[in-house]
Amino acid sequence: MLLMSAAMPVRAADVAAPAQTVAEAGVTVTDDRGRPQHFDQAPMRIVSLLPSLTESVCALGACGRLVAVDRYSEYPPEVRQLPQAGGGLDPSIESVVAQRPDVVLISAASRATERLEALGLRTVVLEPKTHADVERVLQLLEALLQVPAHEGRHGAEAAPTAAGLWRRINDGVDAAAASLPPAAAQWRVYLEVSRGPYAAGPDSFIGQTLQRLGVQNVVPAELGPFPRLSPEYVLRADPDVILISNRSMQADYTYPGWHNMRAIRAQRLCLFDAEDSNVLVRPGPRMDLAARLMADCIRSKMQDRDE
Repeated sequence: MLLMSAAMPVRAADVAAPAQTVAEAGVTVTDDRGRPQHFDQAPMRIVSLLPSLTESVCALGACGRLVAVDRYSEYPPEVRQLPQAGGGLDPSIESVVAQRPDVVLISAASRATERLEALGLRTVVLEPKTHADVERVLQLLEALLQVPAHEGRHGAEAAPTAAGLWRRINDGVDAAAASLPPAAAQWRVYLEVSRGPYAAGPDSFIGQTLQRLGVQNVVPAELGPFPRLSPEYVLRADPDVILISNRSMQADYTYPGWHNMRAIRAQRLCLFDAEDSNVLVRPGPRMDLAARLMADCIRSKMQDRDE
């Protein structure tokens, strides 16, 4: 468990060594802006404006502290009953302020951070983009939340720890990789995260999961973590299997010329529904499930080819 006092700041960008917390001193966390934020006590009223952060708060046993979330936060199911504060990038300032939060967890891409701070609200800016980022954000949130054993959803059981969550994620990804046959190493995969097409590059958290599964990504690292590609680029890449995580448009998933691709002709395509798509595209505590979804798709399409 990562516990830090005000004299030992917790950084989202660095994995810090464990240290003893002095409860009276509060806690200082350094967010993804590099800005230290000191809290005299753990925040009890939290607004989360990023679904992956909402999931992380709940996974650490502090779901009961959430007083509002963005419109896309729908997991775990209990957060669906909370007031919604609009979109994470451009939330309703009035809705956030009305909740009198002790802290607002917000994306680095949000346009509302300065306005919220000008109104006197505390913000912690976090945006995990890689596997290492997810581990660090879990550690930071654990230090910030200071969840006592009795607060989580498990009654008298100890609240989940960041280390325990990360171990479960790692074990789940390893298990998903082990479920694939050795021949999967030769398979070239294209994973689309949204219409554009926007793809998952090797340096994204999704691309890192694909790498750990042992398959090849048709998107080169130099294009960035989530590049917008032309449909022709994907056609030329001619992947062995296509994974479409597209929540906004499930019916029309092909582009001009795609019917000529081997993967389309052989129906080696997995189209994920909205619920599974949310699992795939969120860098948070369900990345082990995301790895399993990817592996199940790839394995099923390999079996189809062998039949």
